[in-house]
Amino acid sequence: MAKIQKHYACQACGAVSPRWAGQCADCGAWNSLIEDAVAKPTPFQAKHSLQAGGRTLHLVGLDSDIALPPRLPTGLAELDRALGGGFVEGSATLIGGDPGIGKSTLLLQAAARLALGGHSVAYVSGEEAADQVRLRARRLGLGSAPVMLAAATSTRDILTTLGLGAPPRLLVIDSIQTMHSDLIEGAPGTVTQVRACAQELIRFAKERGTAVVLVGHVTKDGSIAGPRVLEHMVDTVLSFEGERSHQYRILRAIKNRFGGTEEIGVFAMAEAGLAEVANPSALFLTQRDESVSGTTVFPALEGTRPVLVEIQALVVRLSSGATPRRAVVGWDSGRLAMILAVLEARCGLSFSTSEVYLNIAGGYRVQDPAADLAVAAALISALSERPVPVGAIAFGEIALSGEVRPVAHPGLRLKEAVKLGFEAALVPAGASSEKSSLALSGFKSLNGFVDHMLGRG
Repeated sequence: MAKIQKHYACQACGAVSPRWAGQCADCGAWNSLIEDAVAKPTPFQAKHSLQAGGRTLHLVGLDSDIALPPRLPTGLAELDRALGGGFVEGSATLIGGDPGIGKSTLLLQAAARLALGGHSVAYVSGEEAADQVRLRARRLGLGSAPVMLAAATSTRDILTTLGLGAPPRLLVIDSIQTMHSDLIEGAPGTVTQVRACAQELIRFAKERGTAVVLVGHVTKDGSIAGPRVLEHMVDTVLSFEGERSHQYRILRAIKNRFGGTEEIGVFAMAEAGLAEVANPSALFLTQRDESVSGTTVFPALEGTRPVLVEIQALVVRLSSGATPRRAVVGWDSGRLAMILAVLEARCGLSFSTSEVYLNIAGGYRVQDPAADLAVAAALISALSERPVPVGAIAFGEIALSGEVRPVAHPGLRLKEAVKLGFEAALVPAGASSEKSSLALSGFKSLNGFVDHMLGRG
């Protein structure tokens, strides 16, 4: 029998150390090293080479014709959009999100729709009893869906049961951190257990053609818990984001081997579960009957979907010598500091004696660099108390030299603005105005933009 050799595995990044330490040397996490045990290589394995004795592989050319993998549409258009058209047969999908964000609700709705459409669906919960899942389905109005339910944590029991008959078209595992393999020592949720259980489930998906969905827990910083290798093993990684205090939820594709990344699906939490939002811009735009200083509308781009959001700024002048505060919600604080520095150094606007507050309405988080010009417009409007016109949008990237640089896909942004009734756009110089009814104002530098905002000509 092979000798058991102990080592210590980091629960945060999966790094292996021969001895225990208080801090992981690779990722810096504290108290994350857990004792693990593996079989020591046999003398035969250590002595002989692996370059002979295996089976011959069939190699194919890169230019060989291959059919596109068939899709399994869920009936939820926003979920299918994030996936690239639906689940792919034989694929493995990992979905993560904060507790209570709606991961189980979303997957139960998708499973019920597929089951009502005549597809075989299995839903295995390691955190809830089957009766709890059934009660939740009744509350969502899906109690009549013929979904096969089970409450289990043993990977061997799950795969044995599913191997007795025809494999289901969709298998949901909620969640992978609760699964346990009797081939590996350790408690459920450890790096070795999560990796081994995921590997067995992915192998089942590839061999039987079942689309497997794994629900993953997240850490306090929002990343998916467990070994990082888990995200490399699966075909698609989805992140379910949103604040529980807000009604909207965003399903974002971080990795997708069968489609594009950074596509999003937008849902709104309602009494009957998650409702699809066909026009997400309506969620993030407030009713603006009159002009208000410090607000600007920015057409953000999520994948191929433009989303109009409202950027709000407030500048408060301080009479005392107190240090001014900078507060940002929904945007990068470092980028706000850069925009303030460029406005002061290149345009002569002073924010050094004023507190600056910036907020993205609706709890939305913007990562698009094209928001620079819209943020600058909101700051200038708040400082001068001159409102931006109600029917205008703004987008463009600002360089440290004060140049207003063009951004990607201006046509999509302008098209979405026209759809929602906007009439004007403040854009970088040279932005295409083809097939757009908007009145475009192009700017090469931030100085010209400031002069336009302040009415200097």
